[in-house]
Amino acid sequence: MEEQLGFDQRPLYGERAFQSPAPAVVEAYNVWREFRSGHSVVYALRGVTLRIEPGEFVVLRGRSGSGKTTLLNILVGLDDPTEGEVILLGQRLRRLNEQARARLRREAIGMVFQNAHLFPSLTAQENVEVPLRLVHLEPRERRQRAQAALERVGLAHRLRHRGLELSGGEQQRVALARALVHEPRLLVADEPTGNLDTTTARAMMQLLRELAHERGIGLLMATHDPEAVTLADRVLEISDGTLR
Repeated sequence: MEEQLGFDQRPLYGERAFQSPAPAVVEAYNVWREFRSGHSVVYALRGVTLRIEPGEFVVLRGRSGSGKTTLLNILVGLDDPTEGEVILLGQRLRRLNEQARARLRREAIGMVFQNAHLFPSLTAQENVEVPLRLVHLEPRERRQRAQAALERVGLAHRLRHRGLELSGGEQQRVALARALVHEPRLLVADEPTGNLDTTTARAMMQLLRELAHERGIGLLMATHDPEAVTLADRVLEISDGTLR
């Protein structure tokens, strides 16, 4: 199926497959998140504890409003827990200021969302190069990495097409290439296949799983897609802010 869609089955950068155990990419301990409105308190998360290992594909399932997105935002330092502790790549997030958190995300975290959020006036290659510009990589290496990432997701033939010229599935694959181009240690995906047809969605999830295993990337995907359950190493259920 993936061959029909043009997904390249080779490793993204050489053969550095995950081989040996390493510290967890992210850990959360007794994380609570509350939101206040006047005298009312809404608990988005209630005592969440989890751990994601390198090379592990974890699916997070739950209804809309169950706390999935809140948890993802807290795990990558975009939001703070009301109580509890998050350790991301060995760093206690509560000890880091916003600049340090942004640098950690820029250098070691990849994020994919339901909407691709491409720059419509940039080509596919230029969109993928954006994270590499932020870490001041020299132009030649930026181009090489962007082209390799796009080839890996089956879009070598669309390098110079602008965002508006790509289909929805192609835009999402560009977003995936952009999230992977700087070789992250943690990839967080929030409903990444929500706008894709069934065939393309399955191929993308298979690709994500392969990359997680090959590269030792910790992968956490929030999704409603039942297909993801068959591919995941572990499935977590969240309901009313409680992880089960």
